[in-house]
Formats: sequence, structure tokens, C-alpha cells
Amino acid sequence: MVPFGGWEMPLSYPSGTVAEHLACRSDAVVFDVSHLGTVRVEGQDAKRALQAAFTNDLDKISAGRTQYTHLLGDDASVLDDIIVWWIDADVFDVMPNASNTDHVVKAISGRETTSERAVMAVQGPRSRERLSTVSKQASLVAHNRVERVEILGANCVVAGTGYTGEDGVEIAVELASAKKLFEALINAGISPAGLGARDTLRLEAGFPLHGHELGAGISPIEAGLGWVVAWNKSDFRGRDALKLLVESGPRKVLVGIVTDGRRPPRESCQVSFAGRLVGETTSGNFSPILNHGIALAFVEPNSVQIGANVVVSVRGSDLPGRVVKTPFIAKRNY
Repeated sequence: MVPFGGWEMPLSYPSGTVAEHLACRSDAVVFDVSHLGTVRVEGQDAKRALQAAFTNDLDKISAGRTQYTHLLGDDASVLDDIIVWWIDADVFDVMPNASNTDHVVKAISGRETTSERAVMAVQGPRSRERLSTVSKQASLVAHNRVERVEILGANCVVAGTGYTGEDGVEIAVELASAKKLFEALINAGISPAGLGARDTLRLEAGFPLHGHELGAGISPIEAGLGWVVAWNKSDFRGRDALKLLVESGPRKVLVGIVTDGRRPPRESCQVSFAGRLVGETTSGNFSPILNHGIALAFVEPNSVQIGANVVVSVRGSDLPGRVVKTPFIAKRNY
């Protein structure tokens, strides 16, 4: 167990991080992700409030769907990256990162319901098959959809979302029924997995982590997430600053790097090209699927191209690496 965003969370279970990672890629696992925030926004002005606060455009979707979006600061930094669950016509559950819930509440004036529920992420190629023995209806919630579902007599909200690159769902369950549901998922053959595997899985899939690839001084454009910005909708927080940044050009760009051997790069390692310092890693780890090191790094614009050979400095020694496209592994078709 480790402290994380004000919570005490499982880093790994007895099987270990690598085994949990491989189980997610080949079968099914369940993560306790109750540390994620939930802010309920409802009423006739709910959609308008979210449109004014977040970068993406809810008019691209409709009730019963989910959307990835950003909350920007006045300087266009990503204060948080968020999933919006549009549950009913005027009912939204906004899902911020653990340590950023207060920022989101201030921006959208919703009611935080984090303490009233637990959230379990069931992920992996066999996740729906195994989940169907617990709840057929929950197993049928499609990718990027969200539905109210009764599971084992408990009121739940189920979304076809996740953070692993695999198919699966996330289940928000009323707190009193959380233990019963978790045990039922384990009994269905779904292995428990902790934060260690969650991080290596998201890194293989090329997903950003707030505080690493997103945060202070990092805009959606620099993080390679320009698609999350809806320029053609009405004004949103940070829009003017972001527009100026686009016009002047990004200060840095995010790239993927693979390294040789099992020794992995880590966060905050210097990246050099042709003997010149060009950037720094934001995340790095060993990839259990690829069997070598992988990293994300911010580098100077136009300093390296895909295929360029670079050097990553790890604790005084150099790891040879190569710039590659992300994701490091292909996401599943779902």
C-alpha cells in the first residue's frame, strides 16, 4: 500500500506488478480506482457550465456517452484531464484525477460525491466475458458509453472507459456494496491489479499522466492532444492563452523513446541527440510486453525525428535509445 493523491492505494498484490500487467494484456484484471474524483453536475444549466469550463465540445456526443476533455488554467496549462460521464439529459459525472478534484469543483460548481462510491476498473481482452457472469448488462456497456446498471442489488453507473489500452469498463458502485462487488469480480476469475501495473499499462498505451505529461507549463498542444480542443465552440477557460500559444508555436513536444535492454529509463532523465541536450523524460519504465525500456519525453520542437538515435542519461550512465511513434503497443480494437 502506498500514499497516492491523499489516498492509501494498492501498489501491487502478491502476484506482483509484472504478472498483473500481463494478466491485463491477456485476460482480465480489476483495479480499485476509487481515488479518482467524482463531481456530480445536474440541472438545466449543467451542460452550459461544462462547455464554458472544458476544452472539448459536448455537442459532439449526447446523453449516454463519455468524453475526454481538459480543464485549462489562465496560461493554457492543463490543470486536469478529465472524463465526463453524460448519464442522463441533465446529469453529468465529471471524473477528475485524485489531487485535482478541488480545482474542478471550483470551475464547475458541482457536488463532489467521491466519498459516496467506489470505482472499479475491469480491463482486459476477457474483461467482458468474465464480467458477464456477475452482470450481463454491465458487460454490454459499449466503449465510450455510460449507463445506470443494477449489479448484485446495488445501484451502479457503468462506463466503457479505461486507462490501459485494453477493452473494459469502469464501475461506480455505492460504497456499502463495494466490497461485495469486488469479491464477486475476483470470484469470476478477474485478477486484482494495483497502481504499478496501471502505470506500466498506460505508458505502453501512450496515455499521459497528470503531473508528468500534463500539468503546470504544459498545454494540450505540447502534449500532442490538440484533438481535445474544440475551437469552433463558444469560449472556454484558457482559450485565449492557448490560441496565442498555437500562433507562436509550442515550446516543446512530446515524443516516445525506446531503449535497449531491461534497464528502464525513469522520470526526469536528460535526453541528448548528437551530443546536445534536447529534452527530458516525463515517464519511463520497463515494458513487460516489449521486454525493454520505454519512456515519454518533452524535447525541443524539431530537434529529433522519428527513428533518431538518442541517449537517455540514467543516474550517471547512458542508455542508448530511439525516438518512436506512440503508442508503444497497438490499442485493441473495440
